[in-house]
Amino acid sequence: MTTWNSGPYPPPDPNQGYYGGQQGYPPPPQQPYPGAGYPNAPPPMYTGGMPQAGGYPGSAPYGQPAGGAPYGQPYGQPGGGAYNNQADMYGTSYPEDPEVKGFDFSDKSIRRGFIRKVYSILMVQLLITGAFISIFFFHQGAKRFVQHNSWLFIFALIIMLVAMIALACCGEVRRKAPMNFILLALFTFAEAFLLAVATSRYDADAVLMAVGITAALCLGLTLFAFQTKWDFTMCGGFLFVCVLILMIFGLVISILAMTKALGSFKVVNLVYASLGALIFSVYLIYDTQLMMGGKHKYSISPEEYIFAALNLYVDIVNIFLYILTIIGASRD
Repeated sequence: MTTWNSGPYPPPDPNQGYYGGQQGYPPPPQQPYPGAGYPNAPPPMYTGGMPQAGGYPGSAPYGQPAGGAPYGQPYGQPGGGAYNNQADMYGTSYPEDPEVKGFDFSDKSIRRGFIRKVYSILMVQLLITGAFISIFFFHQGAKRFVQHNSWLFIFALIIMLVAMIALACCGEVRRKAPMNFILLALFTFAEAFLLAVATSRYDADAVLMAVGITAALCLGLTLFAFQTKWDFTMCGGFLFVCVLILMIFGLVISILAMTKALGSFKVVNLVYASLGALIFSVYLIYDTQLMMGGKHKYSISPEEYIFAALNLYVDIVNIFLYILTIIGASRD
C-alpha cells in the first residue's frame, strides 16, 4: 500500500470516492460568494501560485476582489467596490471627490459677511464720487481745465464702458483678485469724473438737495428691500425691458430737441427723469434682494461681491442723476 510522504495535502482517505481521477481526494470546500444574492457578484480573482489550504498565496480571501471590502461584506454596498472612490452599482460614491471645494452659501454667517463686504466697497465708491464732485465745485481751475479739454470726458467715458463690460460680462475676471479690484477702481474713478463734470452745470444748492434726497430715498428703499415679503428677484426681465424702453424714449427726445420739433421740452424732460428715477429705484430693491438671498427665489453668489457692489453703485448714481435732472428742470 502506498504511503503519503510529501505535499501539503493530508493523506487520502480510502473511504472517499474518486475525485479528479485520484482515489481518496476529497472535493474542495465550497464557500459562498460574499454578498450572495446580488446579480453581479464578481468571480474570484486568482493571482497564481500553487493551491494552499484556505486560498492562494498572495491573494485575497476566496470570492473577494483584491483590494476590496473585508470578507463577508456584500458587494455593491458602500465600500464594497474594488475602488472605493468610484460609484458602485447603486450610483453612490465613497468618499466624496476631494476636488469639490467651496462654501455652503446658504449659511447665514457667510451671507452676512458678504453683505458687509459689499456695503464696505460701496461706501468707498461713494466717498470717491463725493470727493470728485467737491473738487469740481470748490476748485474753479479744475472745472475750467475740463471745459477746455473735452477729450478727457471722452477718455473717461471709454474707460468706464470698457471696465463695466469687463466686470459685467466676464465672470472669471470679476471673481479673480486683484484684477477685479483694479477694474472696479478704474470704473469708479471714471464714473466719478463723468458725474462731477455733469453736476458742475448745476448750482451747488441743487446738487446738495439731490444728494440729500438720493440718500434718504436709497436708505428707505434698502430698508424696504430687507423687510418686505414681496420678492422682486423675479422682476429682472421686466426691469430690463423697462430700461430699454427708457433708453429709446430718451433717444427720441434728444432727436426731437435737436430738430426743434419738441414743443414743451421742460415737461417731457420732467416725465423722462421721473420714469428713470422710478425704474432705478425698483432696480435698487431688486439688486438688494439678490444680494440678500435667503427667502428670495433668486440670489447672487457670495463670490460675486464685486458685481453686487457695482450694481448697487450704478443704481444709486442713476437715481442721483435723475433726481438732479428733476430739480434742474423744475428750476429751468
